[in-house]
Amino acid sequence: MTEPEHQVWQRIRSHQLGVKFPRQHGIGQYIVDFYCPDKKLVIEIDGDSHYSDLGFQYDAKRDALMVELGLRVLRFTNQEVMRNLDGVVEVIHRAVYQ
Repeated sequence: MTEPEHQVWQRIRSHQLGVKFPRQHGIGQYIVDFYCPDKKLVIEIDGDSHYSDLGFQYDAKRDALMVELGLRVLRFTNQEVMRNLDGVVEVIHRAVYQ
């Protein structure tokens, strides 16, 4: 895990938000950072490699598959996590209880 992934994991693991979030979960041909099956919620923590033309195309393809499967995808940058972990966790919490 990257440091930003680790920081998020420390805040969502062990049912801290009232639901289970397995990490490095396989969905189709993809591995997502965190997945809450009860809420059909995918959380991705994106590093620099996601911010290239190829990265954007790859993520769009992944997200389209997730949507086809009825899943919601939340994406956060490494910088968002490291600068505003509480805010990131709040967004995840809101998504869990929508």
